[in-house]
Amino acid sequence: MASNILDPERYDGRMHYRRCGQWGLKLPAITLGFWHTFGGDNVTELQRNIVYTAFDQGITHFDLANNYGPPYGSAEVNAGRILSDLPRHEIVVSTKAGYDMWPGPYGEWGSRKYLLNSLDQSLERLGMPYVDLFYSHRFDSDTPMEETLGALNSAVEQGKALYAGISSYSSDQTIKAVSICKENGWAPIIIHQPNYSMFNRWIEKSLLDTAQNNGMGIIAFCPLYQGLLTDKYLDGVPESSRAANTQGLIREEELNESIIDCLRKLNGVARDRGQSLAQMALSWVLRDDRVTSALIGASTPEQIIENCKSVHTCEFSSEEIEKIDNLLSGINLPPSLWASEA
Repeated sequence: MASNILDPERYDGRMHYRRCGQWGLKLPAITLGFWHTFGGDNVTELQRNIVYTAFDQGITHFDLANNYGPPYGSAEVNAGRILSDLPRHEIVVSTKAGYDMWPGPYGEWGSRKYLLNSLDQSLERLGMPYVDLFYSHRFDSDTPMEETLGALNSAVEQGKALYAGISSYSSDQTIKAVSICKENGWAPIIIHQPNYSMFNRWIEKSLLDTAQNNGMGIIAFCPLYQGLLTDKYLDGVPESSRAANTQGLIREEELNESIIDCLRKLNGVARDRGQSLAQMALSWVLRDDRVTSALIGASTPEQIIENCKSVHTCEFSSEEIEKIDNLLSGINLPPSLWASEA
């Protein structure tokens, strides 16, 4: 378990760092997200230990959004309190705006008013003068893309963000966003955050190529498919899991017998590789060097340590890839909640 005494050997090679496309910013191959486990009214000792452990493992990137909690905003408050213990110049802090945050007509989507007001509130909650990355969290078909991207540019010009990013935009929307920024001389979009995992491969159709062709990095969220790609469900659905919780993000149709059987067979492939299923799922996402980072959550420090081991085994033999592809072709999952292309 980590303490607030930082490990001076944290950059000894235990973590790998990858460049965001053509840009100078490097991110750790594993990023820690604050989506589910950092809400609440007060910072817990467990939350501190998760972040300290992550940093000691070489994780320097911490991913947030305005409405992470619950309640909305509490993850940013707690993150700000914990991250203040770390050297600010050694970490990358990201936040986003796009989803529901406050009531009324200005509390979500992609207007300039919402995005810039939200960023100001995020900085206040974090207790920071700037974030390193500020994202448009989702595409807004009712707002001109020029308005959304212009707001991101203003954030960078005002020194409230160092870089701009987008999340869950389709390949065509991404191409248009890059073009608009170039035409106007605005801050470039250096990174895209899509949903990507063994069970959700939509970005392989064109978005990975689009990102590479436009010098953009990719950070994959939900690489473990909300915990489904772990050993948690090999023997059924535990009562304590997200899937047993009616408010969880794993849907009932995602836990049919064919999927459980596939998980068990994937676990066999992982075991033959000397990995856990979760480690192999992360290594699989990172097998493509166009992917800058895999974004994980964690409920214990031990999960951080185990998952970080995946960065050292991102190579797969052709036989392993074929075996995994064959297993994945035999399952029928419902459309992803976040896939922007069918």
